[in-house]
Order: sequence, then structure tokens, then C-alpha cells
Amino acid sequence: MVLESYILGKWIAGSGEGQPLFNAVNGQYIASASTNGFDMAAVLNYARTKGNNALRKMTFQERGLLLKAIALHLQQHLPELYALSYQTGATKADSWVDIEGGIGNLFSYASLRRKLPDLPYWPEGEAHMLGKAKTFMGHHILLPKEGAAIHINAYNFPVWGMLEKIAVNILAGVPAIVKPATVGCYLTQAVVKKIVASGILPIGALQLLCGSTGNLLDEVNAQDTITFTGSAHTGLKLKTTPAILQNNVSFTMEADSLNAIVLAEDVAPGMPEWDLFIKEVRKEMTLKCGQRCTGVRRILVPENKIESVQKDLSEALAQTVIGNPLHEKVRMGSLAGQAQRQEVLQQVQILLKNNELVYGNIDSVEVLDADAQAGAFLSPLLLRNNHPLHSTEVHHIEAFGPVSTLMPYRNLDEAIVITKLGKGSLVSTIVTASATTARDYVLGAGTYHGRILILNQECAKENTGHGSPLPMLVHGGPGRAGGGEEMGGLRGIQHYMQRVALQGSPNMLTVVLQQYQQGASGIPASIHPFKKHFEALIIGEQIITPSITITPELINAFADLSGDHFYAHLQNTDFEGTMFTHQVAHGYLILSLSAGLFVDSYEKNPVLLNYGIDELRFTKPVYPGMSIHVQFTCKEKISQERKEPTDIARGIVKWLVEMIDETNELVGIATILTMVKKQQQ
Repeated sequence: MVLESYILGKWIAGSGEGQPLFNAVNGQYIASASTNGFDMAAVLNYARTKGNNALRKMTFQERGLLLKAIALHLQQHLPELYALSYQTGATKADSWVDIEGGIGNLFSYASLRRKLPDLPYWPEGEAHMLGKAKTFMGHHILLPKEGAAIHINAYNFPVWGMLEKIAVNILAGVPAIVKPATVGCYLTQAVVKKIVASGILPIGALQLLCGSTGNLLDEVNAQDTITFTGSAHTGLKLKTTPAILQNNVSFTMEADSLNAIVLAEDVAPGMPEWDLFIKEVRKEMTLKCGQRCTGVRRILVPENKIESVQKDLSEALAQTVIGNPLHEKVRMGSLAGQAQRQEVLQQVQILLKNNELVYGNIDSVEVLDADAQAGAFLSPLLLRNNHPLHSTEVHHIEAFGPVSTLMPYRNLDEAIVITKLGKGSLVSTIVTASATTARDYVLGAGTYHGRILILNQECAKENTGHGSPLPMLVHGGPGRAGGGEEMGGLRGIQHYMQRVALQGSPNMLTVVLQQYQQGASGIPASIHPFKKHFEALIIGEQIITPSITITPELINAFADLSGDHFYAHLQNTDFEGTMFTHQVAHGYLILSLSAGLFVDSYEKNPVLLNYGIDELRFTKPVYPGMSIHVQFTCKEKISQERKEPTDIARGIVKWLVEMIDETNELVGIATILTMVKKQQQ
């Protein structure tokens, strides 16, 4: 049976026998995978013309809700996905990280919509006034690229590897072509089948290749984006594809790296951090059978504690039951396949030329409820290198399995030097009870690692572990780790968008960006904007309020009411040597009085509540006798979905509040948010 790929809006099997796929636990044949005969140019064109056109017309809010709907849909099919995941050699804990961790990424990126505009594009950052007369300004806009996101994923996480990436590109408004590692693509296919059957995504938003990429990368152009996860050798080969170089195609590589964990000198046996260290290393060596791009490969320990660490870690590894992942007592399953086991053993043989095996057996492994030879099982292997500063292989060769090397260091500076010999990694961990040691390590080693976990007893219960990338934090690293970044919350979305610098008048940019720009002509409101429902409000709609005069009595009363008796707000202060000439009004008094000027509060209206303040600046002192008024403008609107059917239909409205004195100078500026009821319920 040849697995079907999902391309051109239908399920299609490639021609020929393809690559055979086997159950990693018992060696039984599952299917074969082939993309022979596929027109890759047509696949790319379908993504660009169908998927891209549909997604880029949707707003961030709409695209975020797509991700949420997919996540909820996949949660209904967890038993089926877990059953297939066991065939990859994964235990229940391994599968949880892969499947539910991937679904969690969808939820995380769905929630990011609340930080984004209710538009198909993203007016980014702050505006820059470029002319003294305030008729010429600049701004940035991010537009979804008009190509496809091509994801070439590794074999260790067939589900998470896909979902963590498509969550980002779909929210950005770009379709995906997913090419999972062939060895476990049957699990990725099962997830895509569920997504396709749901009908949630627009046509062309997601395509799947089960098998080779063929000539896909020869057909890319500058609007496409490629992400690769796997070995640095393969990544370099793909990155230098002529079409990628000639067209300056964005290529992000997340490569396997020699990640290091460091036990700090202040940690001793009996301390909570000692136990945390041992548990973390054991988990990193055995979870997913060590097949993790973030896995710990180098274990750095103070030279006077290395014997104790070796003893405790060996005892911990010996408690790990290996075998059939379906058995409730099993804590480590198999590698992804026989080919992966052979590759790991070949790398271990190279390492053993200059390293000593201190725990485990390369020739045999005791397994529970399984056949060690039929399945791709391997014992955890703990190596030791007593001279890490003078070895090369241990900092260059990675055995991508349950293999790590123990090595001593004399002081923190030396430990930092040793970690850098790996020439860049995805993650490093420092286990310490000393904040000073943590700071020194971060500042000394940080440029060589994409992420650093500072682990101690304070964060022990909630920490997600050395090997767990998180959706809102960047995943990637310098040098050997690929030199790229994935995820990272809003940062990741920008990877699939083109940043354009805009220049023009405030009026022009207000229309182009669909956000009111300071200095643009307002639209005089015929009735108070607070009397309008969400749908009826217009960007740029504006009122200019009457004035109010600031008096010493107002300042004194506000000081008594708020308890803010800062010396500058007192009448009897000697102001010599200060920034003020005499008693000055509280900034929050000016804001409060401004609210009194612009709020229409005498009868019930569609404004449900004050939602907060995005930005607030006080730009000029206000003294008694000065008068202020407010220019109050509808700046931006963001629709909100109902969480429950009984919820009031509503949206968030951002208002630009310009506080202006009698000389027409700005004394304060703020963006306030209100929750406004919709007329259509």
C-alpha cells in the first residue's frame, strides 16, 4: 500500500513501490511512501493561487479562530492518534509531547490574535513624524507573502513538527506545504486527514507530501518561505539549492546540535538542585528515546563531583524500563526505525575512540514485552570524556539517540568555553542555586545558545524542561544549530510576512493602514461616539471637547484623594533645583479630567466597560491657570468572538486621546480601550 499525499485538493498516491515504512516496535510492514509522478510546480502554484489568495484576505482574528477550531477538532481524535504514535516507538509520555504539545501550539497561536489588528495585514510598531509641519510621516506595514511556506520536518516529532510550524504561517496568512520525514509520515498523514475532513481550512491552505520532495525546491521563488528541521549536513545541502540562492528565498534551518547541561559548582549532593540535575539528564536521555534536537548530549560537571554524578545518574538510568510502549511499566520505547538505530551505533563507535562507555551496552538491551532485535531498541548509553578541552569528536559528533557524554570542568569560565566548542546549540541548561552564577553563565555563554534554562528548586514544579521549546519563545540557535529562529510568538509570524516602510501624509497612511494616525484630519462626529454600536463607528471619527481650567484646589483635592503627595504637587515646595517652577498638576489628574471631558456618561450606551490603556505619556507640565481640552479619535477596531452563546456580541475600540493646552500644545497622549456592544446580537 502506498500512502496517499494530499495535494491539489485531493488525496493522491505516488507511483512505484516507494520507501517501505515499518512499525518501530515490532518491525512489521505498515505501508510505503512515494511522491513519484507529482508535478511539484503545480503543487506550489495551487498553494499560491488557492490557499494564499484565501488566507491573505482573512483578518488575523479570523485566521486565529481557524487555528482554535483545528485544535478543538483534533482533541476529539486523540485515541486514534495515540494508537498510531505507539508504532513510531513512542511511549505515552513521548506521544503526549508530540500530539498534545502540537495541539497546544495551535491554541497558543490562536490566542495571539488578541494582540493583532482586525485586519489582513499588520501596521507594525510606532509611527515616525518626518516633517516639522506634521504633514509627512513614516510607518511600517507587514503583508503576508504571496507564496507558500514549505516545511521539511525531522522524524522525531511527526505531529508537533508540523503543527508548531503551520500554526505560525496560517496566522500570518500564508499556506503550507508539509513534507514530514518519511519514516513516520503515516502519523502526520493521519493528522492531516482529520484536518482536511473537518473542512475548517480554506482550499489550498494545507498540502502534504508523504515521500520525497522531488524537485519542489527547484520551483521556489522569492515569495516562498522554507523551514528545515534535521541534520546540519542535509540542511546545508538543501539551503544551497540554486533556485533558493538565485531567488533569495527565505530559508530557516533548525539543526540538531550538541546541547549542554551544566551542574554549577555551588550544587552538592543532598541539595534539591542535585536531584533536579540527575532527573533532568535522565529525562533528556530517555524521553523519545533520546531522539530530540534539543536533547542533552554533553553533561558538564565540576571535576570534584563527577564520580558522584556518574554513580547517581547510572542508578537513575538503570531504573528506566525499556520495551513495548503500550506496556504500562515501560518508560522508554524504541528508536524510530532500524536505520536510525544503525546510524546511532555508527556515531557511538566513532565517539568510543576517545570516550569511555560508563553505562549501558551497545550490543544488547533488556526489553519488556517486545523483541529487542525485531524492534529498534537501544540501551541508554552514558559516555565519559575526561579531557573535553582536548577532544574534538565529542563536540562534533552527535549520536541522535539515548546517548550523552559526561565531562568535567575546573571552573565556570572553563565550563563556558567547553559549551562553546559545540559551535552553537539550540538550548543549554545551567542548574544552580546561585543567581550570580546563573547571570555569569548567561552573559558568558548566551551568544552560543538559542535558549538557556536556569533550573533551580524555585521553578522546579512549573519548569517545562531543558528539551521543551515553547510557542511564545524562539526556537533555534546560532552556528551549528542552523542560525535561524522559529515560533517566538509575534516574532515568528513576521517570518512569513514582508515588511514595507511607508511614507506619506497622515491622511494617506490612515486610509492605507486602517488605523488613525496622529495629525490626520478627523471626521467630525454627528453624535457622541459612545452612543454608537461597534459596527457604526468609523476610523478617524472624532470629537473635540470643551476646556477645563486647572486650579490649585483641583490639584490639592486629587493629592488628598489619591494619596499622591509627591513634592512637585505641593504648593509650599521650594522648587529651586527641580524641573518645575511651582506647583504642577498630577499627570493622572490631567488624564482623569480628560476622561471627564470625553466620556458621555449620563445615559446607558453601547460602551460596556473601560478595557485599559495601551500607552500613556505626559509631555508637558500643566500648572494652575492653564486650560486643557481633548481631541478624542477612533483609532482602531478589533472584533471579539463570543466565548459562550449567551455572551454579548462586542468588540474592542482603541481611542487616541490627545490632551491639549490653551497654546495648542500637547500635554499628554494616550490610547485607551473600551469594550463596545455590537448592534447585531
